[in-house]
Amino acid sequence: MTHALKTELALVAFDLDDTLAPSKSPVDPEMAALLGELLEYVQVCIISGGRFEQFEMQVLTSLDSGPALDRLHLMPTCGTQYYLWSGDHWDRQYSEELSEDEKQRVLEVLTAGAKELGLWEEQTWGPILEDRGSQITFSALGQQAPVDAKHAWDRDGSKKESLRAYAAPLLPELEVRGGGSTSIDVTRKGVDKAYGMRKLMDQLQLTADQLLFVGDRLDPGGNDFPVKSLGIRTVAIERWQETAVFIRGLIATLKG
Repeated sequence: MTHALKTELALVAFDLDDTLAPSKSPVDPEMAALLGELLEYVQVCIISGGRFEQFEMQVLTSLDSGPALDRLHLMPTCGTQYYLWSGDHWDRQYSEELSEDEKQRVLEVLTAGAKELGLWEEQTWGPILEDRGSQITFSALGQQAPVDAKHAWDRDGSKKESLRAYAAPLLPELEVRGGGSTSIDVTRKGVDKAYGMRKLMDQLQLTADQLLFVGDRLDPGGNDFPVKSLGIRTVAIERWQETAVFIRGLIATLKG
């Protein structure tokens, strides 16, 4: 990291699944400790397609409480929701909900598409369809599917893309995009992780060159890729262990 970046850096944003923790699993104790230490030097944002309860299970229950939590920004469902620490609880600042009619239409289209395309699996772990308020998510193997099964289901992304391509023309007023390794997310039009980052920069009065984003799906078509359109510097990783190595190096630089 250059001296210029060290001087400018105000916030580091992270994807959650496979970036900070294995998919739908709690962070490793080492990662929790690293995040706690990083919060002493810069603000931190976690942005993911998951709902707030997933953030609680995967990250928050492992973090020590204290004044540093004031510097942690949580953006579930790609930034359509935003939470800050109030001193004794996580306070939702806003939530941009889908209407009940929109939700019902999305559920119908995703169900029909998955069945027509042969993607409605018989062996699943937990709900296939989830109403996250501001987002509807289809998870082909269910919300609690084992990591290995999820990674094996659609190695080249073609299954997800076929369902996205089926649903998008039928939901023209909404945004349909690939989410995690087995999921499709549907939100209001124009909502993706770039949307969430723009909202956060406006909230904190920061510019793109003051942010750094770390994610595992920064390739074209990946759900982290839109962040690049904002001019935010990015760090591409493949698994949470690489993120831990990066954070250790970043902290050493910030200390120096």
